Amino acid sequence: MTALALLLVLLAAVLHASWNLLAKRARGGVAFTWLFSALTLLLWAPVVGLYLWLWPPVLHSFAWLAMAGSATIHVGYFLLLQRGYRSGDLSVVYPLARGTGPLLSLLGAILLLGERPSLLSAAGAALIVAGVFFIAGGEQSMRAHAAGARYGLLTGLLIACYTLWDKHAVSTLLVPPLLLEYGSNAGRMLLLTPLAWPRRSEVRAAWQQYRLEAAGIALLSSLAYILVLTALATAPVSYIAPARELSILFGALFGTLLLKEGQSQRRLWAAGVMVAGVVLLAVG
Repeated sequence: MTALALLLVLLAAVLHASWNLLAKRARGGVAFTWLFSALTLLLWAPVVGLYLWLWPPVLHSFAWLAMAGSATIHVGYFLLLQRGYRSGDLSVVYPLARGTGPLLSLLGAILLLGERPSLLSAAGAALIVAGVFFIAGGEQSMRAHAAGARYGLLTGLLIACYTLWDKHAVSTLLVPPLLLEYGSNAGRMLLLTPLAWPRRSEVRAAWQQYRLEAAGIALLSSLAYILVLTALATAPVSYIAPARELSILFGALFGTLLLKEGQSQRRLWAAGVMVAGVVLLAVG
């Protein structure tokens, strides 16, 4: 993995953990997801408009299909993730979701995309997954937070799905990362509108109570994923997906230090294991 790809992924990890902290505070749902999706379209419109003016793309039918598929998977991802946050701690749900995703992405990259990571890289991925397990509290913690853990694992499955789907979109179909993310978000809002319309009062309440969180997610979530898509355009999934999980380190620290979820010493040890895994990925 190149130094630039690693730098993009590390920056994305900080942004990703930050917007998940905002999502945990807002406690989400369909209305809130629709709200920050709408704000994403509004806040990123000037950037997308400037991009289209400077570099007009030629988007074929498969590119639009890629955006539609990405939007569909991301709807499930956001709703499951926020349901998990209503059911369990950030420092349990977030690591499980983010840890299951790269493991399944790695397997999918080997089986479906024909990638062959080196032994060092495979060892690094294994260390990251092990760190995820312990940073989430191990088997005992997952049993104590069974509902949140269940949603975390299901979210991880969808993370693997959209990672492999979007990798194909940016590296094979050559869809620009900015347009893939923006188009996916537009599709997500359209898919959610029939569900959000009967909940108009909830949307208004979310705007009144959590408008800053929604705006923060609108900016940070898209920026983080655009950086990841840019890295995916040139680097293998089997390297990028595990490296992304450094966001778990920041997510666990936010949960421990800001939300007072406890067990900081164990989670810091687990974070050290994850950092070692990322180092092996970088040199492998």
